Amino acid sequence: MNINPAESTMKLTKLSPPQILFGTRVDDKSSSEQFLLSMYDSVQASIFVVDVLEDGDFQYVALNPTHERWIGIRSDDLRGKKPEDILSAIDAARVRQHYTDCVLFGETISYEQCLQFQGIPTWWSTTLTPLRDTNSRIYRLIGTSSNITPVKQAEEAVGLQVEREQLLEAIAGRIHQSVELETILHQTTKQLRQFLNCDRVLIYRFQADGSGVIIAESSVAAGDPLLGKNITDPCFSGKHREHYGRGCIQVVEDIYAAGLHPCHIDFLASLQIRANLVVPIFKEQDMWGLLIAQHCHESRQWQQTETDLLKQLAAQIGIAVQQAELRQQLKDLKANLELQKQKHINQLQQVRNFEALVRRMTEQIRDSLDETQVLQTVTQELAELLNLDRCQIELYSNSETLVTITYEYSTNLPQCKGLTRQIADRLEVYQPLLQKQPLQFLEIVPGWQPKLLVMSQMACPIFDTQGLLGNIWLTRPSQEAFDEFEIDLVQQVANECAIAIRQAQLYQQTQAQVKELEKRDRLKNQFLRNLSQELRTPITSISLAVQTLESVLAPEEILDIEIVPQLLQILHNECARESKLINDLLTLTYLEAEPDPPTLIAIDLQSWLHPIVESFRDLTNCQRQQLNLSIDHALPPLETDITDMERIITELLNHVCKYTPAGESVTVSAHLIADVVELNISNSGLELTSNELSRIFEPFYHLSKHDPWKHSGTGLELALVQKMVKHLGGSIYVESGAGQTTFTLNFPI
Repeated sequence: MNINPAESTMKLTKLSPPQILFGTRVDDKSSSEQFLLSMYDSVQASIFVVDVLEDGDFQYVALNPTHERWIGIRSDDLRGKKPEDILSAIDAARVRQHYTDCVLFGETISYEQCLQFQGIPTWWSTTLTPLRDTNSRIYRLIGTSSNITPVKQAEEAVGLQVEREQLLEAIAGRIHQSVELETILHQTTKQLRQFLNCDRVLIYRFQADGSGVIIAESSVAAGDPLLGKNITDPCFSGKHREHYGRGCIQVVEDIYAAGLHPCHIDFLASLQIRANLVVPIFKEQDMWGLLIAQHCHESRQWQQTETDLLKQLAAQIGIAVQQAELRQQLKDLKANLELQKQKHINQLQQVRNFEALVRRMTEQIRDSLDETQVLQTVTQELAELLNLDRCQIELYSNSETLVTITYEYSTNLPQCKGLTRQIADRLEVYQPLLQKQPLQFLEIVPGWQPKLLVMSQMACPIFDTQGLLGNIWLTRPSQEAFDEFEIDLVQQVANECAIAIRQAQLYQQTQAQVKELEKRDRLKNQFLRNLSQELRTPITSISLAVQTLESVLAPEEILDIEIVPQLLQILHNECARESKLINDLLTLTYLEAEPDPPTLIAIDLQSWLHPIVESFRDLTNCQRQQLNLSIDHALPPLETDITDMERIITELLNHVCKYTPAGESVTVSAHLIADVVELNISNSGLELTSNELSRIFEPFYHLSKHDPWKHSGTGLELALVQKMVKHLGGSIYVESGAGQTTFTLNFPI
């Protein structure tokens, strides 16, 4: 119940002097309790009061008379008790949680809950209202509850009705789908047992001798299963059979209290049956069997809705049985037809030969990419299978104006392989073929024979989703037309031919592309090798000249000339740069040409990475940059190639320091993410565009406009880094934003 504070204040002015509320004295300041007291005995809602103790525990104070009547507990008996004293452990824990939530949130909460009082489950809709003392501490909870058990029972009844309808619909659906009777019976017993929440559900089928066998069972009862057992009840007399035959049912809530014959009780007890619900199953007008639901260890009060459900299910099972028998009759009829088909052995042999031909074609297409081999074999096998004089495969030109007979097999007629025809010359013949329709006709062949030769000809188009490819021509030396079965066969063969032709074309295109790529790759690698060799020779000469120049200009008086040392330094620098360019080109060529696997050695990044980073300390200090290093202590050893890894870290640090403005920072960090060691090398003061990010690993690409220190380089450093990281089995990517650029390297452990 929600209480309006304004109304509470108005009621307070009408109260008499201080009273005792639930054993506690009420003064003028406790207006909420005075209001509740005025309503305590008069309202029809259930009201209970809970004290919140100093230690956070809860104990009950009182119930109003309405709540006493609902739960059967007197207020005096409840006072001072805790939830565990009157509720089960599970219910008490749930109640405590609601009380705790009300205190925690400090405001009124509402909830629904099912509690058991004196063994009877009851649903309640409860509202908890906290009361505060002068120190604003919540010291008491006022609860108002409404018994909503009838509503919940109504909802449960609706839910059960829905489940019953779903169960009946499921069985009807299986029957409609012509599911096997065994499957229908198995699913029915399983779903019915789950719905009734009973121990066992059986379907018992009568035999001709009066006995019966369990043909379906779903059970959670202990003991041996009854499925497949032939069971005869010694007390199942003709009277009982007549009883079920009239459509009557048996409802036994407890075999020991149902007035059954002792032998019947003993029989049911031997099968671990305590409660029994039996409904007959009829096939048309004859009793076919029984649908049985059982409780094994406890009595069971069967509901009328459960009895009605079993009746409905029994009716559905009867329909399924009748349908199964009809299907069996249909199977028997089909069997008789199959016996008659045995008279047509020759035709069946023809069918098998056709299937074998298609299968061989499929295997050839799968195993061979040679179009000529596949299609030439097709013409020969078709001619032999269909007793043809000639079989041809002609292919269209790209413009579909010409056809060329590309494959042919002939026994008596002249060879026409290689012959080209203009489609326009025989448009009446090719018109349906171009529309992907087969064609057959009779043709009179002139010759030197005294009699004219009349032949049957058929053409079947070869096509796929991409278009027309050609036609298969068949010539038979008789006036016998090709039947529908033969036409379908040739169409299947034409489809396989289309696959073979497209597959061969695709293979040729792929081979040509592969050869072109291999050629380009060879030319590229050869160019790089030649470039490297050509650059090495002048560099060697320049280096030698520099050394000679140094020896010649060694005297002090010559070295005093300022320009000479500068020139020498330039020569040294350029020689070093050219030498590094050559080495980088050779390394790049090596990494692109299937290099040897790296030599892996386990290293401790904590000790290994520190000196490499520290070697850049003087450079960063000179450029007024801050150098930071952060390595997780829990990093496991990383197996890698030390030489390549040192080159990767050094090149990245050179690049980052090169493009970091004065006053900004360079940071190196290493940490573990899942099973991957992640290295991050980042700098502040630099943000790249999306175009620069996409090209940063290209050879000879420079970020010249971002270079505050005007350092030179070969332009191959980052391209080499990317190749070397991949060679070590890792990955690298770069991201830039918010004034910072970060290279991230991932190496799996």
